[in-house]
Amino acid sequence: MMNSKTLFYMACVTAASMQAAAAHAKAANKKHMNVLFVMADDLRPEMGCYGVKDIHTPNFDRFAKGAVLFDNAFCNAPVSGASRASVLTGMYPNYPTRFIDYTCKASVDAPDAIPISGWLTSHGYHTVSNGKIMHHIEDHADSWSEAPWRWHPDGYDVYWAEYNRWELWLNSESGKHINPRTMRGPFCESADVPDSAYDDGHVLAKTLTDLRRLRDMGKPFFLACGFWKPHLPFCAPKKYWDMYPAVPMAANQYRPTGLPPEVQNSGEINAYASVSTPDNQEFLRLVKTGYYACVSYVDALFGQLMDELDRLGMADNTIVIVFGDHGWNLGEHGFVGKHNLMTTATRVPLMVRVPGMAKGVSKSMVELVDIYPTICDLCGIDAPKQQLDGKSLTPILRNPSRSVKREVYVQWQGGDNLQDQRYNYAEWQKSGNTMLFDHNADRDENANVSGNADYAPTVSRMSKDMKKVKKFAFRKKWDK
Repeated sequence: MMNSKTLFYMACVTAASMQAAAAHAKAANKKHMNVLFVMADDLRPEMGCYGVKDIHTPNFDRFAKGAVLFDNAFCNAPVSGASRASVLTGMYPNYPTRFIDYTCKASVDAPDAIPISGWLTSHGYHTVSNGKIMHHIEDHADSWSEAPWRWHPDGYDVYWAEYNRWELWLNSESGKHINPRTMRGPFCESADVPDSAYDDGHVLAKTLTDLRRLRDMGKPFFLACGFWKPHLPFCAPKKYWDMYPAVPMAANQYRPTGLPPEVQNSGEINAYASVSTPDNQEFLRLVKTGYYACVSYVDALFGQLMDELDRLGMADNTIVIVFGDHGWNLGEHGFVGKHNLMTTATRVPLMVRVPGMAKGVSKSMVELVDIYPTICDLCGIDAPKQQLDGKSLTPILRNPSRSVKREVYVQWQGGDNLQDQRYNYAEWQKSGNTMLFDHNADRDENANVSGNADYAPTVSRMSKDMKKVKKFAFRKKWDK
């Protein structure tokens, strides 16, 4: 049963007032388009529109047909806190000082940085943050027009997954499985509840209400909607679990040959209950099924959001950006989770729909720091150029066959990573270890060839490129 909060958020306005308000919003926002900014936590490109046949994502797939889908998009740090701080400030992570792990805060690690929310607010946009946008709700909270909103406003502290502090689990059975070390519940749950019951259902309801409210303001808006799933724990309504009686498993559940010791499995899932080892096929199948169920759950919520945007008559004046903050390993190489520099942990979905611009598939290398300058460009606002490390994707949004860059940069725990159309290269300065995968010969990254003499020129070239990127990233941002 929905409580009074949810009923309030789901309240409808009359058709007459909706029509009048939509017309008013169009007239008021001729100069600057609105931005609907949709982020999902731990979402890798596991969708039908990205060529995955065994997952049910009809709403993402439908949206992709009218947008530019970026097939080679990458995060800049494979962990939520650092990635989100990087995205929202448009700045690269810099080891060991900036955006290096989940605990980071942009307001602390880059105190002079202007987040995209603050930049748009200062340029006449009404900015709203719902759900998980910044990793920490208090991070740059004053940069938004309204205080950032979460269903449980204090629900992401160190105890956020302690059973059942923030109502993450909705099955009574889940309470019988507690990790005594962390007091967290099971890593997955299938509850026979409606979409509105879990946290992301509340995030959607608030965002729908805000869409209806913001169209009446007479000024452009930046509305950020942050879905928590498919982040652990894999808790989703039962109907989404029922979509997956059997999921195909990764064929390469073994460590790549020659992989440096710095590349390790994530231990995040071990903080939950009912967890086994990565070589347990029953456990791995449950992991992947739960992940798929959560992706399908987010897909359904996203579909409702897009339907409401259309119903309100706002689609032709609203830029929609949807993406994941980093990837996630689903058994490949025996890895479960993010926290390494394998492509499965760093490649992300990114789709952008701009009224009046192109649709199609882009093969250009792009990275999440590119989102900030792209929004500025599309909204007709000069970007804070001394700060931003990314490039505007507008040329691609006009013509998906264009390319804006050759390589992208990722950083994780002292490892610097460059990816281009063919290679995934990483080096660890402290140990001198290197990693190189040739995607033309080894798409699934099963053999590190950085020590192969035939690839010595490639290693040399990419190492030099890495130095240039790091020099750029470490420059004094505020020098004129």
